[in-house]
Amino acid sequence: MSGVYLTRTNQKLNFTRIHLDALKDAQDSTGWSKHALIESYNESVLFHMVSAYSSLLREIAEQYSFEADKISKLSQLVAQMESQGLEAPEVSELQLLHNNPQSWLHHLLAAYKACWRAEDHQQSAAQAESVSEIHVMQINPDHSEDADIVREYQDWFAEFKLLVERLRAGMQEW
Repeated sequence: MSGVYLTRTNQKLNFTRIHLDALKDAQDSTGWSKHALIESYNESVLFHMVSAYSSLLREIAEQYSFEADKISKLSQLVAQMESQGLEAPEVSELQLLHNNPQSWLHHLLAAYKACWRAEDHQQSAAQAESVSEIHVMQINPDHSEDADIVREYQDWFAEFKLLVERLRAGMQEW
């Protein structure tokens, strides 16, 4: 195992931490570009966390000797496992998180997807599942919920780091 995706996951987690810190600094800013900075860092935090998640999927694939470069979604990893007749506790845990509409992972992925949507804000507000998703869709133009969003991102980041540590501990070869 080359461990290239382990390194990449760690790198993306570090980038997330850096951008979370920058997001908090942007909120304290009094400059004319404060809101643009906040929105930019909101999206970059989501990007780096989702990139870390994608890298984690590849890290797991690499651990099981699959072609990691062909894995970009959980469903692809599940299909690889099923085609080999394998079950992995790491994949099962990710499936539970992914499929649970109340989980931090589900909210993270929904907020990231919201970055790519351009729809009517009134309709989107009713469908949004988290403060972050609402903000990314520009339903919070006055930035009144910025502190809540940072707390939500920090919670997701902490949960994600714990998940990575737990999954890596389970994947260690004995």
